[in-house]
Amino acid sequence: MTQFRIGAKSLKKLDGVHPDLVSVVAKAINLTTVDFAVLEGLRTLARQKELYSVGASKTLNSRHLTGHAVDLGVLIKGKIAWDWPLYEIVADAMKQAALELKVPIVWGGDWTTFKDGPHFELARRRYP
Repeated sequence: MTQFRIGAKSLKKLDGVHPDLVSVVAKAINLTTVDFAVLEGLRTLARQKELYSVGASKTLNSRHLTGHAVDLGVLIKGKIAWDWPLYEIVADAMKQAALELKVPIVWGGDWTTFKDGPHFELARRRYP
């Protein structure tokens, strides 16, 4: 299996993210068969409002505001790819990493209404 690593830009975007979620991301990059980057971690309310206003988010109460969520983007030849099956591969790696680390996560791709393939967050039941 190809070994990927978290790049410097992604590491910077993990600043302020809960350490348990950072650990899951760090483990998942070693489990995945596709490379990924951290697109967003901790967000300001201004950024959340901006995303909400253009329909990229359905809430102003995002887990990103508290550092309990990350958005990951699949990298193909150094560019972000949005093909849905690629996000299922990343989700499998994230879920495996979370299981091994005993950190419950929720994948936005499993939501029934607004499916959000890049989004991963700590489960509210353990991380209110």
